Amino acid sequence: MKLLKTFWRRLTSPSKVAVGLVLFMGFMGGLLFWGAFNTGMEATNTEEFCAGCHAPIVKEIRETVHFANRSGVRAICSDCHVPHNWTDKIVRKVQASKELVAYAMGTISTEEKFEERRGYLANREWHRMKENDSQECRNCHEFEYMDFSEQGSRSAKQHSTALASGDKTCVDCHKGIAHKLPDMSGIEGWQ
Repeated sequence: MKLLKTFWRRLTSPSKVAVGLVLFMGFMGGLLFWGAFNTGMEATNTEEFCAGCHAPIVKEIRETVHFANRSGVRAICSDCHVPHNWTDKIVRKVQASKELVAYAMGTISTEEKFEERRGYLANREWHRMKENDSQECRNCHEFEYMDFSEQGSRSAKQHSTALASGDKTCVDCHKGIAHKLPDMSGIEGWQ
């Protein structure tokens, strides 16, 4: 019983060294966790990581203006499919974990299986982008700085009316900008 009382007394009134050691270990543990977590987040934002499951789509982007253009600015998968601000990025990564499970279960593990699910996956992504007002597009393409005089008449009209009024967002008109459009026949909820 005396041993228990001694232990309890030490536990309830620790020395300054013990408190300092616990705080130091907690701080170092937090730094290590944050470093590992951030490293993992960045590793899953690479084109190579995305190509592991989405190889057909990663091949397609190489033929678009988002891959090669006169200015040398290149977008990778995460630029368009992962929000840039931290909290939304975490939410998107949790959502995308379903895709890793689907790949591991064999649902999209081959190019043929991926093509079968492509319409569903595209529709889900377009819906997500519509809901967030195409935020990923707007990270690079700022509507306020568009020079309508440099655009074709149809684009200038659309950008200055429907987009400016908030009736539409980027993904409403630019669904096939970086990827070929999938066959949407039989996709429920397709507009």
